[in-house]
Amino acid sequence: MQTKKQRPILGISIGDVNGIGVEVILKSLSDARVYSSFTPVIYGHGKALTHYKKLLQLEEIQFTQIRSSDEIQPRKLQVINCVEECPEILPGVETQEAGKLAMLSFAKAVEDLKSGKIDGLVTAPVNKNNLSTAEKPFVGHTEYLSNAVGASSCLMMMVSDFLRVGLATGHLPLAKVPSCITKELIAEKVLLFSKSLEHDFGIPKPKIAILGLNPHAGEDGLLGEEEEKILKPVVQELKEKHHYVFGPYAADGFFGMYQHSKFDGVLAMYHDQGLIPFKSMAFSTGVNFTAGIPVVRTSPDHGTAYAIAGKNIAEESSMRAALFLAADIADSRSQDKG
Repeated sequence: MQTKKQRPILGISIGDVNGIGVEVILKSLSDARVYSSFTPVIYGHGKALTHYKKLLQLEEIQFTQIRSSDEIQPRKLQVINCVEECPEILPGVETQEAGKLAMLSFAKAVEDLKSGKIDGLVTAPVNKNNLSTAEKPFVGHTEYLSNAVGASSCLMMMVSDFLRVGLATGHLPLAKVPSCITKELIAEKVLLFSKSLEHDFGIPKPKIAILGLNPHAGEDGLLGEEEEKILKPVVQELKEKHHYVFGPYAADGFFGMYQHSKFDGVLAMYHDQGLIPFKSMAFSTGVNFTAGIPVVRTSPDHGTAYAIAGKNIAEESSMRAALFLAADIADSRSQDKG
């Protein structure tokens, strides 16, 4: 889609309109740098934006409603209506109608992303409860998008200016994690991580730390055998193939001693092992990036935050960082193809 003379076109799925998504989108797009860096296209409904513009006194933001991505004009904020009627806006309230709009918004944006009509996608927060049905549970944006583009594997990566954390397993019950930790999985995730750090972030020969699964990284087998039987052997095998991989490290001491500052990336074994330290250090500016797939997708690292929705106190730094990271990676990939 993108040419050398054109900045990236970024789709933004509106998320749950009763959460803080629309607020942080609008606040981010009031940044003067936006329109010289990328063209934003919101997938949702114009009435939702109008409602929050008035509620949050952001009347200076102007947008154009278009029927499809074929009508996108560069350097302007545009909105594609994904439903005929906008659901009632009830800040802080979970509704099925808001879930339907969030799902349709995301699905339509993914279609345009796959077809190359937009160069990247930034997803605003959703509530999995009102997106799921008994027949079709919604596990997460990452899993849906990976399946939609036919990627056999992907890597959920949390990104800030000073820390990048990848997850060996993602949205998975903790009880199922140990059986999923295999040599094949760890090698696959390390290679995805390394490739993304090199090509998307411009880091030659990236250094990656592997965290242990068990307390104290297993204590030489006393507290678990995964480190001795799986993680240490795969680290050695990857080193022999000239990858800069180290570990496994005990997660508590690793972050407590700021060892993460010595590495370009850290591979955590499960969701909370990686996200708790990441959000503790980089919550306001952290970005969720889906690595290892042929399209660009980012999101802020927070949820719908119903408790503060509509109160004009939501902080937009993470959404702004997600937008600019998506633009940077789309730009980088375009130049690689170029």
